[in-house]
Amino acid sequence: MLPRRPTRQITLGDDRVGYVRIGGGKPARDGSPTAPAPVSVQSMTSGYTHDVERCVAEINRLAAAGADVVRVAVPEKKDTDALRHIVPQARVPIVADVHFHFQRALEAVDAGVHKIRLNPGNISDRSQVRDVIQACKARGLPIRVGVNEGSIIERRDKQKRQKELGAVFGDRKHGSLLAIMIAKLEEYLDVFYAEDFHDVAISAKSMDAALVVDACTEIAHRFDHPLHLGVTHAGPRETGCIRSIAALSALLCKGVGDTLRISYASDPVYEVEDGLELLYALGLRERKGADLIACPTCGRIQVDLFTLVQDVRRQLAEKIRLPMKVAVMGCVVNGPGECEGADVAVFAGDRRGIVYVQGRKVANVPEDRILGTLLDECLKFQSRVERGEARLGQKTVDITPPDPIGDASTAREKIAAGKVDQAPGTSLTIGKS
Repeated sequence: MLPRRPTRQITLGDDRVGYVRIGGGKPARDGSPTAPAPVSVQSMTSGYTHDVERCVAEINRLAAAGADVVRVAVPEKKDTDALRHIVPQARVPIVADVHFHFQRALEAVDAGVHKIRLNPGNISDRSQVRDVIQACKARGLPIRVGVNEGSIIERRDKQKRQKELGAVFGDRKHGSLLAIMIAKLEEYLDVFYAEDFHDVAISAKSMDAALVVDACTEIAHRFDHPLHLGVTHAGPRETGCIRSIAALSALLCKGVGDTLRISYASDPVYEVEDGLELLYALGLRERKGADLIACPTCGRIQVDLFTLVQDVRRQLAEKIRLPMKVAVMGCVVNGPGECEGADVAVFAGDRRGIVYVQGRKVANVPEDRILGTLLDECLKFQSRVERGEARLGQKTVDITPPDPIGDASTAREKIAAGKVDQAPGTSLTIGKS
């Protein structure tokens, strides 16, 4: 597992939904040790919070997809009023996202949320921030302080805004914007420290992946609070996934980051699925369900692999509980080697599929039976593992690929038989050594 930066640890949740711990590795304030918690995955509802029924349905759909925490926007009092009905029905801890009105934070605390998110760019009055801190302190709730590229620059004072914009964009680099983010965080956190409040998480977001990496790296050096990672307004999933993973994987590989949200202009369920897959790929979370790998296809392919892979993926998601590795490969050239580490594998050739379980050949079936046979072997293997008769990731034999050009025993015989093209510029005399 990748090393993790030690931080203070915060906890959110309750006895009903359970508790999510974020960060860790540094002793708690009472001196007790804390181990780093698994990196958690967050998302945010896309509908109106005051629409209670739809909001609850969306929260629980995200929870079913694997979200550890869900955030909701509370721009108006009708939204915080709705929280009293939403929180008791939610299956995961709920964070209230507060922007312009500190009173919304106080109302959200009273409504029973599990965490508050404040934006220094929008709520800067120290007395108002202190009121929120004291309300959260009384209930034992953590607060996330999030600086955002879209709101950190002054917008009311036009002269100040022009000065800041000039500093940020004058040389078309993000060094000045980074400095503003750090300065705003330091100034804001001073209020928390003055109130002896340390249950804080920090975030610094931008649509610029490089700026996110620089900002979070610098923050990790300056503060010991857990970090929430994300690339804001990243775009649709097709491009936003690249922008997000570019930043988040770079940080996670350095041990920076304790919780994350991948943001899409799309169904937020995709945010959860892709966030989890990132953590699975980096070994930062234990995978739930099958780990499907497949070749990208080429001119050697002899089956409809694209359709097969999608059909396999859907079936595995419905029926497989264990993190078994399943490989679907399209030819006999690289397929055997790429299937080698899989628990259940198939590689195809000549409109057929050869199925292996932990390196042992179990079937050779025509193309129209590949899907059913592969899924049947996955289910049988899952049952064997659950009964203790097999172990994940433990192959029994090496995969030997079939000979795609016949049974002739030597290269000379194959060339003589016309089964292999002789390379230009070479000579071969049959029958002589």
